[in-house]
Amino acid sequence: MQTYHKILVSILALTLVGCATDDPNRRAKTGAAIGALTGAVLGHQINHKSGRFVGAIAGAALGGMTGDYMDKQQQDFERELEQEQVNHDIQIRRLENENLKIDISSEVSFDFNKTVINPSFQVPLNKVAAILNKYNQTNITVIGHTDSIGSEQYNLSLSEKRARSVVNYLIEQGVSPYRLKAIGMGEQSPRATNQTEAGRQLNRRVEILIKPIK
Repeated sequence: MQTYHKILVSILALTLVGCATDDPNRRAKTGAAIGALTGAVLGHQINHKSGRFVGAIAGAALGGMTGDYMDKQQQDFERELEQEQVNHDIQIRRLENENLKIDISSEVSFDFNKTVINPSFQVPLNKVAAILNKYNQTNITVIGHTDSIGSEQYNLSLSEKRARSVVNYLIEQGVSPYRLKAIGMGEQSPRATNQTEAGRQLNRRVEILIKPIK
């Protein structure tokens, strides 16, 4: 059993080393490797004679499919929102667990102290909604954040309402409400200091977290 697990770990390590950072399929390969290891271990627990091999194959297939699915979705977001990224209105990030995060500056999405989405920001949100509808095997959490101006309770309420405004808008564009959740964080998770206007501007934001359904 110990030898078997050592072999699997060695295979995983070699696979990850072989995935160059500029490889466009790196995420899919990594997902396949991790899926193979997980599936093999689980399969071994079920049937140590053959289950580990079936589990490895199934795990690799599922892990690779998830990575590839999120790779393609990220590429679509980056292509469709290229100008918004150049303008620093939107930032797209890939997290280690295959999740995608879209950071949206509240400076362009909401007027100060308001919860109604700016009409000028509807076009980028339409692009986001179209891609979410295309890749419907994901769940979406919209998270609102504020700076520290005002009371903590007021900021929490403001962030919740802004997150809910984005969720409602996405629903209007056809995204299933069963995939969406709104959360307000208020001033609890700042990205920068609240002692400067530049820092407060960074802290006023909305995040869209996209998780694959596994």
